[in-house]
Amino acid sequence: MAEELALLVADVFEAAGALRRAGEALAGAEGQTQARWQLMSVVSEESLPVARAARRLGVARQGVQRIANELVRDGLAEFRDNPDHRTSSLLALTPSGRRALEAITARAEAAHRAMGEGIAQADLATLRALLRRLTEQTDQWAEAEAEAEAEAGTGAEAGGAKRGTRSRAAADRQPE
Repeated sequence: MAEELALLVADVFEAAGALRRAGEALAGAEGQTQARWQLMSVVSEESLPVARAARRLGVARQGVQRIANELVRDGLAEFRDNPDHRTSSLLALTPSGRRALEAITARAEAAHRAMGEGIAQADLATLRALLRRLTEQTDQWAEAEAEAEAEAGTGAEAGGAKRGTRSRAAADRQPE
């Protein structure tokens, strides 16, 4: 079991690399980067504070802030007042940002049809369910390990543990 899981982890990393390269090419064809595409996508449904967008993406807030500033500078997004928090503006797409996102999304849909050719929809659904389950179990394991280290005095407070990143699902459960 452990050996198969280790091989799966290697396969997931390899697939993630291939998908990142494809994503960069798709976004690049529209004059964007994959990071900009991801951030535009995250704030396309609702305006979000940069910190919350970063948690959803599972990346550092500072990097997302830099990309948000670039999107605003380029007229693809804007900062709006946050009625819930005076010092934490909301990032929202502008009409130009929505058009850019729609163009990238259209390219991605065509690419996904080509990439998924010959793979049954049921197989993709099963794979997604298994990956979500593995992600949740990995998060649970990491949380239990961190708690055990903290109890043993080897946690971050003692300088012994590094903080890990959490999945999007876990990050979405975090309060503002």
